[in-house]
Amino acid sequence: METTDLVGLSGLRLIIPELTVICIALILLLLELIVKKKEVMAAVGIAGTLVALYGTFKLFGINGPGQAFANMFVLDGYANFFKLIFYVNVILTMCISLKYMAVEKASYGEYYALLLFSTSGMMIMASAADLIVLYLGLELMALSTYILAGLMRKQLRSNEAALKYFFLGAFSSAFLLYGISLTYGLTGTTNLKEIAASLQALNIADSPIVFLGLIFLIVSFGFKIALVPFHMWAPDVYEGAPTSITAFMSVGPKAAGFAVLGRVLFEAFGSMHVQWNAVLIPLAVITMAAGSVIALAQSNIKRMLAYSSIAHAGYMLLGIIAGTPGGLTSTVNYLMIYTFMNIGAFAVIIMLRREGFQGESIDDYMGLAKGHPLAAALMLIFMFSLTGIPPTAGFIGKFYVFMEAINSGHTNLAIIAVIFSVISAFFYLRIVMYMYMKDPKEDVVLTTSYSMNFALAITAVMVLVIGVFPSLLLDLVRVSIPG
Repeated sequence: METTDLVGLSGLRLIIPELTVICIALILLLLELIVKKKEVMAAVGIAGTLVALYGTFKLFGINGPGQAFANMFVLDGYANFFKLIFYVNVILTMCISLKYMAVEKASYGEYYALLLFSTSGMMIMASAADLIVLYLGLELMALSTYILAGLMRKQLRSNEAALKYFFLGAFSSAFLLYGISLTYGLTGTTNLKEIAASLQALNIADSPIVFLGLIFLIVSFGFKIALVPFHMWAPDVYEGAPTSITAFMSVGPKAAGFAVLGRVLFEAFGSMHVQWNAVLIPLAVITMAAGSVIALAQSNIKRMLAYSSIAHAGYMLLGIIAGTPGGLTSTVNYLMIYTFMNIGAFAVIIMLRREGFQGESIDDYMGLAKGHPLAAALMLIFMFSLTGIPPTAGFIGKFYVFMEAINSGHTNLAIIAVIFSVISAFFYLRIVMYMYMKDPKEDVVLTTSYSMNFALAITAVMVLVIGVFPSLLLDLVRVSIPG
């Protein structure tokens, strides 16, 4: 469907969801001075996010695809579906945060505002039709997330996580700016569609300098989605950051990274599919290999899920490598599924956290089924889904990206992905074995709340419903990303 460029107030309408999220974040900063109960701030944050979600739905329904601000900002199904992922991510994160932040005695008011600022950056990234707007959204997301990673100011590992995340994030931003400058120098534009037109008109798609600029862009996005060898920040940051923020980071920045990777490669560099596949294919293989193998040696469950997240990034990359609308659809479908199963797993980890007990060692899950069968059953569902065992949603996510890889002629790559998926079953099912086949070392006391229970119920139900009725989600993604 063709897009129309809107100007003035009409163009401003297209960014109402982003403005809503930013305004609610600003209100939360002021609300902290008035309201002492953090439950109120979380409720306001969730309500504001739901308003933004409604705005996104209404705007797309009324206007259809459209562009604004000199074609720098786009409103289309692709952007809107990613925004749906961001909304789900931030709402579930707020739900699992309340009890956790109280246990940590770190109920800072700016916490919820920063979550929304970061989310607004992700939303801008998803709608960016220009490399400059993409960079602005990325920095808004990144700066907020750096602060959130180091929120536990009195904990050394939290400070270390924030510092590593900041330095390596700045490094990736430098790569992005180099890529933008090279691309602009050769094409004379930073607009994605105009870049594609210039590459074709000037016949410079085979230029080594263009390829170098493309590599810089891929490297920058590789940092955000934790592709190997740009993953070195992920294990330490996942372990050191507050667990609720680890859950948020494991989904939001990764989804935003894939949003811009897909848009930039398909819209701006679509004519260079062979060239960027020459970079992405080896990255996908080593990412799946490193994530699956190194996770086997982890004893901390947050570090294990960090390497798990790296491996899943490799699986998701298969849809991009396919280079087809169907491949892109399978990746976006996988990202939504990953949102539910990963946040659900981190929610169970948070339930084990109490004063004087971290609940982050894999040994802490020994015998959990005997004392808390419901919590163990929930963790089993999430571990099965992350493994890719039917009838969970994780199986559906992997199945479609693997099939798209095969359909696009990358059968060997799909076989490699299946092999590493089987290897990854060991560290996921080890958690299940500990819960059901070992005796507990000590009595485990769960810390929970109504909002936590709500998040767990939503994530578990969605993992099972999508696993049994995959068309419910897949049809929605296909409508959003037409072929």
